[in-house]
Amino acid sequence: MRPMSLAHLTVLDADPLTLIDAAAAGGFDAAGLRIVPAFGTGEIVDVVGDRGLQQRIKQRLRETGIRILDVEAIWLRPETQIETLKPALGTGAELGAKYVLTIAFDDEKARLLDNFGTLCAAAHFCGLRTMLEFIPYSVLGTLQKAHELLAATAPADAGLLVDALHLSRSGGDPADIAAYDPTLFSYIHLCDAPATKPPPERNRDEARGNRLYPGEGELWLDAFIGAFAPDTPVAVEAPNAKFAHLPPAERARLAGEATRRLLRGE
Repeated sequence: MRPMSLAHLTVLDADPLTLIDAAAAGGFDAAGLRIVPAFGTGEIVDVVGDRGLQQRIKQRLRETGIRILDVEAIWLRPETQIETLKPALGTGAELGAKYVLTIAFDDEKARLLDNFGTLCAAAHFCGLRTMLEFIPYSVLGTLQKAHELLAATAPADAGLLVDALHLSRSGGDPADIAAYDPTLFSYIHLCDAPATKPPPERNRDEARGNRLYPGEGELWLDAFIGAFAPDTPVAVEAPNAKFAHLPPAERARLAGEATRRLLRGE
């Protein structure tokens, strides 16, 4: 079975130690840890500025056997200064992450290209691969547009992150994946949703809190998973409003069980 990671957004209310425990309870191999707030402050626990917490995270990883797959989420905005993000990159590498997730949110192409290239170089220096994710409500709303930025920047080591929900809501489908170099896709984001798209102005609300666990909706997930190499890890990013009242470990257990059923073809 493919390696499975619990994306932090699935249980965003969980602090880092609770996230790791939830991943273990759900039978995951890894977790994705948010160490850079996506929208201002107050969304996450400050891991970068707390050496004691970093040590406790590493201890909990050893105790549970969970590893950190990726750290996130760097939103490249007009005001982004890559120099200020270097401590986060270093922290991610120290915690054992392999990837750093980034999203474009800057309409000025020259500045975006410069910041993305600088971020890729800084991440590569730390031993992290930058994974560029397209989101319908971001500057790069499709897989094609994300690939165009990657091609224009030509970083030494960067890839593309494809989320099943975003692929669907951007008008794409699994057949699109075959048009790109398979080595670009180090891991994928997996969730489910109704086949009917919400109005464009509701895309963000759906993505942030109203997804379904894999196999419980109407997306083409079998074809989606099959479009990637057999050993490609799946990171389950599925904040599900129906179960938001449950403890993180229980949500992770439900998400893990649903994902394993899907992967087994049940």
